[in-house]
Amino acid sequence: MAGVIFKSFALAGFASAVLLGCSPDQTTTPAELAEKPDASDRAIDAALASRQRPVEDRSDDDLRKPESVLSFIGIEPGMTIFEMEAGRGYYTELFSRLVGPDGQVIMQNPAAFDSFLGEVVEKRLANNRLTNVRVSKSPFDDLDAEDASVDIVTWILGPHDLYFTPNGGTSLGDPVETFAEIKRILKPGGTFVVIDHRAAVGSPPTTGGTVHRIDPAIVLNLATEQSFDFVGESDVLHNSDDDYNMNVFDASVRRKTDRFILKFRKPE
Repeated sequence: MAGVIFKSFALAGFASAVLLGCSPDQTTTPAELAEKPDASDRAIDAALASRQRPVEDRSDDDLRKPESVLSFIGIEPGMTIFEMEAGRGYYTELFSRLVGPDGQVIMQNPAAFDSFLGEVVEKRLANNRLTNVRVSKSPFDDLDAEDASVDIVTWILGPHDLYFTPNGGTSLGDPVETFAEIKRILKPGGTFVVIDHRAAVGSPPTTGGTVHRIDPAIVLNLATEQSFDFVGESDVLHNSDDDYNMNVFDASVRRKTDRFILKFRKPE
């Protein structure tokens, strides 16, 4: 499958980005944003350039390529995004700005993640910084959202964790039931976007609990079983030099893995 980038054309220019609470810093001027080919790209640039973004987030941009990833996802103002395994909130921050005051981001992490996340989520949301973000501590197979209430579900660097048990504890969610839950909370026509560390073709699901990688075919199969339509993929995070046998936390590959991006749609 060829790498593709899908773009949304629903925003209304640079003025909309300002209304979303995103103010460009000295590296991105209004004139430069106006030269962008479509309004969604201009809004993404404004969100990335916001002075309110933590310095730690900005330092990750070169490796995470958020401009291309966000363009692929296709976020519009007023949407509700369920962000599975949001982690420390790097993308939460950007989603919040792009959906705007009339939208909502549900920032989900399993309760088992509290032990290594510490207070980082609370600090990100302190002083009412992101008023349209709600925190959810729920397992993957029992998502904290109403039926057909969500426009986009994202799962960034996470599906492999279906086969991982933190600290030797219990499963974070049954794989089949998890994908059924994703389908349940999405509106008809809603979008599901997955990013994860690629494992070698034919790798067993248990690879998710050892080197923290997953064969994209496993994700495709789970989505197909729930009748999701495959929309496309992006190769923007591809790295042909990655060693699929290495644990993603190994210093030799950490933050440089070959990551696949898949996009699905719930049937109308």
